[in-house]
Amino acid sequence: MRIALALEYDGSAFCGWQSQPSACGAQDALEHALSEVAAERIGVAAAGRTDAGVHAVSQIVHFDTRAARPETAWVRGANALLPPTAAVLWATPVADEFHARFAATARHYTYLLMTRAERPALLARHVGWYHHSLDVDAMRAGAALLAGTHDFTAFRAAECQAKSPVKTLSTLAIDGDARFVRFDFSADAFLHHMVRNIVGSLLYVGARRQPPAWIGELLAARDRTRAAPTFAASGLYLCGADYDTRFGLPATHRAVALPVA
Repeated sequence: MRIALALEYDGSAFCGWQSQPSACGAQDALEHALSEVAAERIGVAAAGRTDAGVHAVSQIVHFDTRAARPETAWVRGANALLPPTAAVLWATPVADEFHARFAATARHYTYLLMTRAERPALLARHVGWYHHSLDVDAMRAGAALLAGTHDFTAFRAAECQAKSPVKTLSTLAIDGDARFVRFDFSADAFLHHMVRNIVGSLLYVGARRQPPAWIGELLAARDRTRAAPTFAASGLYLCGADYDTRFGLPATHRAVALPVA
C-alpha cells in the first residue's frame, strides 16, 4: 500500500530535510515515527528537499508499507512519536503511480522578511531580516523580469545537482507593510538556493544599491558570482506542491501567514 501525507516542520530544529548519518534530518524523524507505527522499516520520498533552517508548512511525502492502519493512525501515531517541531497534517492511501517528487507539477515557496533597524529576537529563526525599509515597487519591477521560462544559472548554488538550470517561474509576488515583506514563489521546480539567491538580489534593488534592470542583467549573464550572496535560510518556507486531481489528495498547498511580533 502506498500512503501520501503532508508534514509541517520547524526547520531550525533540523539539519535539513534529507536523512543524515547523525539522524538530524526531518526525514530521519518522520521515518522513525512511521516505522514505529507500521512495525516495519519505512522509507519516504518527498516533494522537495529543504536546507538546514528552512521550514515547511506542507511537505508532501509518500511511502510504501505492508501494514494496514487507519488513516488516523498514521497521523496521530506519527505525531505522538515526532518531536514537537514536526507534525503530520493528513495521510491518505494513493495509487501506486503517485510519487511525491516526480508527480508534482509545481512547487511553492514563501520568504518572510522583517524590515526594522533592530534584529529580531522572538522571530530570529522564522524570518529573514534587513535593517532598513525597502522599496517594494522597485523589487516588483525587478521580479517581473524573472517571470517565465529562463536559464536561472545566476541564481543557482554551485553544488546544485539539477540536470538543467532552465525552470519556469510562474509566480513571484511581493507584498509588504511597515514591518514585513513577503515573497511568494511558484515554479515547476527550483534549483538549489534559487529562492534565497533571488531574494538576496532583490534586496539589493529594494535597498537602491542596484536598479530593477540589474535583475535582468544577472539573468542574461548566467554568472552566479555577479549576483548577491545567498540570503538567510530562516525566512524560507516550503508551502507545498501541486498534483493532478486524479490522485484525489487533500490540500497539498498551504499559505504561511505573516507572524505577529
